[in-house]
Amino acid sequence: MKPLHLACLALTLAAAATALPASAQLLSPNAPPATSAQPASMLGAPAVATNSVQPLDRIVAVVNDGVILQSQLNETMGTVAHQVQQSGGQVPPTGVLAKQVLQRLILNQLLVQKAHDNGVRVSDDQVDAAVAGIAKQNKMTVPQMQAAMQQQGVDYASFRQQLRDQLLVQAVQQQVMQQSSSVSDAEIDNLIASPSFKQGEVHLARILIGLPEGADAQQIAAAKTKADQIAADLKAGKSFASLAVSDSSAPEALDGGDLGWRRVDELPPAVQQIVNSLQPGETTQPLRDASGFTILKLEGKRAPGTKQIVTEFHALHLMIKPTAVLSAQGAKDKIDTLYNEIVNQHADFASLAKQDSDDPTTANVGGDMGWFTQEDWGAEIGKMLAAMQPGQVTQPFQSPDGSWHIIKLLGTRQADKTQDIERAQARQAIAERKGRQAYEQFLRDIESSAYISIRVPELADANPYSSNTTK
Repeated sequence: MKPLHLACLALTLAAAATALPASAQLLSPNAPPATSAQPASMLGAPAVATNSVQPLDRIVAVVNDGVILQSQLNETMGTVAHQVQQSGGQVPPTGVLAKQVLQRLILNQLLVQKAHDNGVRVSDDQVDAAVAGIAKQNKMTVPQMQAAMQQQGVDYASFRQQLRDQLLVQAVQQQVMQQSSSVSDAEIDNLIASPSFKQGEVHLARILIGLPEGADAQQIAAAKTKADQIAADLKAGKSFASLAVSDSSAPEALDGGDLGWRRVDELPPAVQQIVNSLQPGETTQPLRDASGFTILKLEGKRAPGTKQIVTEFHALHLMIKPTAVLSAQGAKDKIDTLYNEIVNQHADFASLAKQDSDDPTTANVGGDMGWFTQEDWGAEIGKMLAAMQPGQVTQPFQSPDGSWHIIKLLGTRQADKTQDIERAQARQAIAERKGRQAYEQFLRDIESSAYISIRVPELADANPYSSNTTK
């Protein structure tokens, strides 16, 4: 049976501290079976033995009223080591990797606890949808995927629970970011008028030597010494990504420090000036900020966009949605009947949409979707429309929520969206900057206020942000 690739729930940068369920990551192409992915470690025996003697599990860390077990740590270490190897990187020493992974597991558990405290709930239907999405990505049915997981030694119930936790974490992230991401028209106008808005984008990577809230002079001096040593190692030619994996305390550390593409205007003014002075491949000296000492690497630059001419579509939409009265099969039968009336009996699409469509947005106007760009109604619909000619009608197709749809393309046109896109980019840049800053502060706050007791001496400094860590 072919190996699975289960990576459909990746979060945004701000949530990168929360790993995909280990079982999901282990089932990537060419991944070893779950029972062989756990590294031998001086920190404890692997969770799964290769003989009949089963080692005892133990508590590695206490996180408020929860615990992290050695088996969890070993499994996730195996996952991360495999991912680093697959990407061509060098796996850090076991002790270093264990600290990085434990830091991630601690933060993930804190976020799940926060979700429960905030009353966030994830329904079985949401988990089912996530599982179905992963199965679809692997070109399998859910039963086929369950069989493949069983063959690879992955417990399906545990996998579902980890997916549920991941959705909880994602919901907390969205709550925090949305509460802080309101943007006014005045803010958009000011950003568009600023020279920094025209500077384009940069691809950055980061190494962070973190400091706890209220760090004393000794802690600051130790962090600076470590940051200076890393800067010297980089100058001597050591890999930035490898040093990020082994030494950075930032959420994206296990991704080699990769921050992705950022608009230059999203960066603090002082950082903008420094980054603009770099050439791709160059790194900064350690920079002091609220989190500790940061070293940035410029991976690449992109010039700002020019005039934006896009294709717009005008179409009609008809939707049939299953309800308590109308079964899933009944909805399918109804959409097939309507499709036959439109295509074979030449019934008026708009009249049928007004009479039968369950789409509250378009039904009252005869299914008219107005003019929209290819991305406005989702990638799948956009791709479908791009292949159609005016007057054509799609076959009935189903969306993830079980609803059935038919679309008729009326026409296309070219439109200058430069100003609209510019304002949308400015709004998004401001909202993302505010949301990211709020979320990063939120992460520092929950770590610094948590009770975290690391029970393994070799891992005692695995949580650099927290001043409440006990050994």
